[in-house]
Amino acid sequence: MLYIRETSGSVDEVAKKLEEAALANQFGVLGIHDLKQKMNAKGVPFDSECRIFEVCNPGKAKTVLESNMAISTVLPCRISVYEEAGIVKIATLKPTAMLAMFDQPELTVVAEDVEETIQRIIDAACV
Repeated sequence: MLYIRETSGSVDEVAKKLEEAALANQFGVLGIHDLKQKMNAKGVPFDSECRIFEVCNPGKAKTVLESNMAISTVLPCRISVYEEAGIVKIATLKPTAMLAMFDQPELTVVAEDVEETIQRIIDAACV
């Protein structure tokens, strides 16, 4: 259900590589949430580094949304870059697992394609 990779480098360095890899694979970065910054700004002490990237390929999103608008509840795709026990990790929920919840087998090919691309993006950010 999860695709997780460990990598070297700081969260900042890996986040920059991830953003570049997303663009190189025709995925736009719609937003980046810095959880440490946001939680601390709300008065909740949080020391762990965690950035959540919202990424999307508009063509693929259009295909699944035209089939079932309820799929919008799991869009855009999210990729997290975080530090855990001193190790930087990149993780995502597999699109095939999320799409399986909607019981629309005709969209399997789209989900598999998106999943391959997301994994390519993560792998590129790990080098």
